[in-house]
Amino acid sequence: MALVKNVEKHIWDIEGFDVIIRHGDGRDMRADRTGIPMYGFFRMAKDTMTVFTWKQQRFYPKYPGLEVDVLQGDNQSAPGNTLLSSVRDSYSES
Repeated sequence: MALVKNVEKHIWDIEGFDVIIRHGDGRDMRADRTGIPMYGFFRMAKDTMTVFTWKQQRFYPKYPGLEVDVLQGDNQSAPGNTLLSSVRDSYSES
């Protein structure tokens, strides 16, 4: 099991965007909290995938009961219909 901050960093390393992992009720989860599994993917999701689909296919199956915000380069939460390519591109624009 891993620290929340290590999972968030691993998602950055694989996916190329920042996330904030939250409790199911929306509260921030402490970065030093332990006991969650490490992100299980080792290849970046396709650029044509939306934020909503990424959450449904990659995050929620591994972390049931938790929520996640996918952050754009300006640290704003990306809407669900945003393509991952746009999220990733937002980091080079900031």
